[in-house]
Amino acid sequence: MDSGNRMLTEAQREFIEKEQFHKRKVAICRMMVLVMLLAVWELCANLRMIDAFIFSSPSRVFLCFRDMVLDKSIFIHMGITVFETLVSFVLVIVLGLAAAVLLWSSRSVSEILEPYLVMLNSLPKSALAPLLIVWLGANMRTIIVAAVSVAIFGSIITLYQGFTQIDADKVKLIYSLGGNRGHVLLKVLLPGSVPMIISNMKVNIGLCLVGVIIGEFLAARQGLGYLIIYSSQVFKMDLLVMSILILCIVSAILYQGIAVLEKRIVK
Repeated sequence: MDSGNRMLTEAQREFIEKEQFHKRKVAICRMMVLVMLLAVWELCANLRMIDAFIFSSPSRVFLCFRDMVLDKSIFIHMGITVFETLVSFVLVIVLGLAAAVLLWSSRSVSEILEPYLVMLNSLPKSALAPLLIVWLGANMRTIIVAAVSVAIFGSIITLYQGFTQIDADKVKLIYSLGGNRGHVLLKVLLPGSVPMIISNMKVNIGLCLVGVIIGEFLAARQGLGYLIIYSSQVFKMDLLVMSILILCIVSAILYQGIAVLEKRIVK
């Protein structure tokens, strides 16, 4: 018996070591790919194989970033974009869950509203931005509403469809024990839908960021979206590329934040 336990432990240790080696290998390869791309980009710009004024280069982007760090303006733009994204994300989660629960609780309401939700979800949200500016003005509120409009309808549809696939046997058990629809919601529906809700959050954080950038394109004087549209208009390509790269990093950090939350909930 001890020998079997020892063999099992050794097998587990070997598996863990292989997994750790694989993760290190993947991390190293990712870093090498990034370094290689930056090196090729810089080399092509220095050798004039590409026009550095149009395509910029890593060194020029770094200098632009350094200047904005020194005057602290980049932190203002990043902070505004992240704040607007987080506010719109929270609104999407709260409103999406509330609307999905409402649709689940009433068959008539769901059948009436479902085609409208599908239609609004299919509508290009960039078409709504000019209308929102006329209604609400060119301010942060308009940007947040635009971001919410990008994600909310798809979130409601996804959550509602997930709620309708709840285990029917568990629902029958709640009713057989004298429970009501509220008990089904709190004891079965919401706890059993946590993985789906987390997956929905992963999608929504990116959609909210997209919505914020769309709003900042049209109705902002600060933020990463404003920097992108401004730099393209005045042809400051170093600023444009830097803003896009920072936006990529911000989106990755926000996504990883949801992934960390998922791991803690699962644990």
